[in-house]
Amino acid sequence: MKNFQLGTIMKNKKYSPTVSVMAMVMLNIMLIVQFQTAESVQPAVALTGCQDTCGDVPIPYPFGIGPNCSLGGFEVYCNRTPILHGVAVHNISLSLGQARVNNPISSQCYNPNYNNVSYIDYYWNLSGSPFRFNNDKNKITVIGCDTLAYVLLGNETNLNWGGGFSVCSGLSSIINGSCSGIGCCQTAIPKHTNYYNVSFVKTFNNSKVYNYSRCGYAVLMEYDGFVFSSDYITTDKLYNQSMPVVFDWAIGNETCEIAKGNRSSYACISDNSVCIDSSNGPGYFCNCSTGYIGNPYLAGGCRDIDECANNPCSKKCHNLPGTYRCSCPPIMRLKKNSAAGDCELYMPFLIGIGAGTLLLVILGFCMYVAFERRKLSKVKEKYFQQHGGWILLEEIKSNLGFSFTIFSKQQLEQATNNFESSNIIGQGGQGTVYKGTVKDQLVAIKKCKIINESKKKEFGKEMLILSQINHKNIVKLLGCCLEVEVPMLVYEFISCGTLFHHIHDQKHRSSVTLETRLRIAHESAEAIAYLHYSASPPIFHGDIKSSNILLDENYIAKVSDFGASILAPTDESQFVTLVQGTCGYLDPEYLQSCQLTDKSDVYSFGVVLLELLTSKPVIDFEASEEGKNLSSRFLSAMKENKVGDLLDVQIKREEDEEIIYRVAELAKDCLNVKGGDRPTMKEVAEELDRIRKLKNHPWENTNYEETENLLGESSIRMEMENTGNFSIERNVVESIALGR
Repeated sequence: MKNFQLGTIMKNKKYSPTVSVMAMVMLNIMLIVQFQTAESVQPAVALTGCQDTCGDVPIPYPFGIGPNCSLGGFEVYCNRTPILHGVAVHNISLSLGQARVNNPISSQCYNPNYNNVSYIDYYWNLSGSPFRFNNDKNKITVIGCDTLAYVLLGNETNLNWGGGFSVCSGLSSIINGSCSGIGCCQTAIPKHTNYYNVSFVKTFNNSKVYNYSRCGYAVLMEYDGFVFSSDYITTDKLYNQSMPVVFDWAIGNETCEIAKGNRSSYACISDNSVCIDSSNGPGYFCNCSTGYIGNPYLAGGCRDIDECANNPCSKKCHNLPGTYRCSCPPIMRLKKNSAAGDCELYMPFLIGIGAGTLLLVILGFCMYVAFERRKLSKVKEKYFQQHGGWILLEEIKSNLGFSFTIFSKQQLEQATNNFESSNIIGQGGQGTVYKGTVKDQLVAIKKCKIINESKKKEFGKEMLILSQINHKNIVKLLGCCLEVEVPMLVYEFISCGTLFHHIHDQKHRSSVTLETRLRIAHESAEAIAYLHYSASPPIFHGDIKSSNILLDENYIAKVSDFGASILAPTDESQFVTLVQGTCGYLDPEYLQSCQLTDKSDVYSFGVVLLELLTSKPVIDFEASEEGKNLSSRFLSAMKENKVGDLLDVQIKREEDEEIIYRVAELAKDCLNVKGGDRPTMKEVAEELDRIRKLKNHPWENTNYEETENLLGESSIRMEMENTGNFSIERNVVESIALGR
């Protein structure tokens, strides 16, 4: 365009240093700041049929892309990025009348190959265009050591010299972030500047300074957001790069008052628009009136802002054209001079009704509290009745020797500090167990998650039966809470955790000897057999696993958790239809028929025996598909005479092969796929008792050695020691053990 020029003066072009383009990209990003503030709520709108963006930069009218899409002097070319008179555009602001564009950096560089200095000097001539250099946001910036640059600035009527001189006295003198003369200096420019020309004083150049870049730089640039770095004078990263510079732009050469007189050329054509005289040269630009948003250069471009969308009022907001109004509810009025529309009580009105209102509020609150208490009491009573609480209460009253307590919800909340998470001692699929104190006695309180709907009415009756269980190896059920949706159970507290913890935790496993494991297994089997044969009616536990076998301070086993227990069914309709228990312990027959029997507990106990022998997890998710299940791995090992590969190191170390073999055989019997072929829990307990006695007989080793000599070392002992497997037939081992 005429008189709108960006020029370059290059001398001695042989110099071409390496440049870090990425570094300059990051620098430009840092300098693009605060320019979008006024535009963040103002959408760019182009003329109808014209392109309104280029890349990700909005192009609002009077700017435009293509023929007849812009006012004269505001043409923008789009080639992936917007180009305004030969330079890239960062963004355009309608409300500020400004545009940010790239300004190439002028440079003076020493060339050691030719022992001379080359220059790239840029100049701008904006004469006759609608653009001026903004004097508030731009400064002449000189970067380098011993670099002196002159800049010719001005307009059509006045030209002035400006510039800067930058020196260095060593790396230690350079301060990052400071542009005050050492390595970097900045100089302001006057208003109405539309001409800019850079030149360097040849006698000052960086070649005289040791260990610095061979280049010095000068550029008119936006200074806000620029952070000086010592990298700019120790490297050549600024060479042949650009910096953002801010243009002011205006429409025509007239003031608003004169421009309004000629309606055919007046640019602010939208309703609800205002004209603003340019502060940096002749001309004007347009804005939407307060309360409106859009493009004031287009007909109908300024639209009303809905201020109430963000509700600036403390109470109710009413949107009006270009503004809004706040209102207050009855008996209140707007505060005087309150920008936020705050409300205050209307005291004259309140004096008349204050006493009556206060009385009504107090009366209403009392009625509400009474209603809520009555409502809560009815809910508790409903749950208590649903769970058979009255039947249980009558039984307790009629049986004076019956030691079972029905606790209130409030009592258990106090016992557990309102079920605080720090009191949790166990969690599972059926509920959470908390440690608590009731009447100076430590207890374990199980907060169940669900209850079988069909068992609700029978719950109190079942509590009555379960509470009468009295066995040294069964955790005592002390009471329950029935006034909640899902009943809570209260057990005696067992101090030393679960069997699972002791056999799977590396810190505790070595202290659990084979003898201790046999005793725990025997005590647990006795407890389960008691439930099957001595309880009236018989009770099937339904969730036998190592985490439900607790240990006291003397490692005495205590079978716990009757969350899955059911009374022995008397007909088909009493069988549960919900599969219960824990993965890895579940009876295969139970999974198919959903019928819990005494043999289901036998199967689960067989898995516990495997844990005692191997200390391995019941389900190993890291193992192969066929090796995930411990039961399957064990049965395969039995067939292949490789049980020794599964044994816990502690068990192997004790070298009681015949004892281990008999326990393994017992576990194998318990894990029989057919429930009818499994032993009963009474038979399991008796077999474990025999095994314990066998281990404790002092003549066991003697008889074993005598029989070994008769049978030959290779037939028994050598095979075990060489292979680590147990392939002895059971009748042979029993003959050895019994001295036959």
